[in-house]
Amino acid sequence: MGDFQARRAKIRYKNQDQKTEYAHTMNGSALAVDRLVAAIIEQYLDTDGNLVIPKVLVPYMGMNKIYKK
Repeated sequence: MGDFQARRAKIRYKNQDQKTEYAHTMNGSALAVDRLVAAIIEQYLDTDGNLVIPKVLVPYMGMNKIYKK
């Protein structure tokens, strides 16, 4: 994500040379993660209550489906 949020929040640290730099933040600032998860569940829940993983996410998830217990 870079240092945009850190600059806005003034989050800094000192590097090995004791130079003050802005931190790089990593989170879901590029999208609303909770809304994304809700949309995936809403669109990919099968009739048995299992979650079918969208094809584009299978390589990252390592599975095709999350089964209801």
